[in-house]
Amino acid sequence: MPVPVRDQAAGTLHVVATPIGNLADLSPRALDTLRAVAAVCAEDTRHTRQLLAHFGIERPLVALHEHNEDGMADRLVARLLAGESLALVSDAGTPLVSDPGFRLVGAARAAGVRVSPVPGASALVAALSVAGLPSDRFVFEGFLPAKAGARRARLAALAGEPRTLLFYESSHRIEEMLADCVAAFGAERPAVLARELTKLFETVLGGSLAELHARVAADANQRKGEFVLLVHGAGEDADARIAEGRRVYAKLGEHLPPSTAAKLAAEITGAPRKALYGS
Repeated sequence: MPVPVRDQAAGTLHVVATPIGNLADLSPRALDTLRAVAAVCAEDTRHTRQLLAHFGIERPLVALHEHNEDGMADRLVARLLAGESLALVSDAGTPLVSDPGFRLVGAARAAGVRVSPVPGASALVAALSVAGLPSDRFVFEGFLPAKAGARRARLAALAGEPRTLLFYESSHRIEEMLADCVAAFGAERPAVLARELTKLFETVLGGSLAELHARVAADANQRKGEFVLLVHGAGEDADARIAEGRRVYAKLGEHLPPSTAAKLAAEITGAPRKALYGS
């Protein structure tokens, strides 16, 4: 369906990136935009009110989060079509990256309203820039399912992915997430764990997945804060075959004896049988 021609009297929806920790990372353009709009659509109005107050900005705030976005999008688009310009922000970083806003942006574009990015901080990009892992091709998976079974199934499906993998994770699941990654990708897979980026206790730890898991398990301080986990992709040849073999073996093992599942998985993927059996 073609996008309608925008009414020149309509306002603009500005998608504004905000700091992920260090307030000095809010750009001058973002400040000018937040001062100029009719209202700021915020994931958490209390959090955003504090941010605006720090910079001496007084703007009306509209709550826009995962629980009300469906109902709010049409009302906000009506305001935009009536000539008001609005800003969309999340609690931290770039909106829509594991944050609300997708429905509003989609509705605004469908209505022919101009949607303009105001770029800035992103934990995803910040972590990738300092990890030292291949960054020319990568896959962002965001937050994996909270339930262990669903999370492990998703990791198993990614075991043969050759691109660098990036995940967001919370403090109360990071140790379990690392253990699941060891099981899915192998203990020796290189990885980087970025914690509290741009904040006082920022740390960027590198090593094998097994080493990172041991470090986090042994140090309670490394289980605090917000995390980006980056995992080196599987090798294009042997590593990828082994990872795919383990994935196929796990699925076949749900219905067949281990020895039979390993034999079939090795035949299907070309992975060495000994690398699969008992994995």
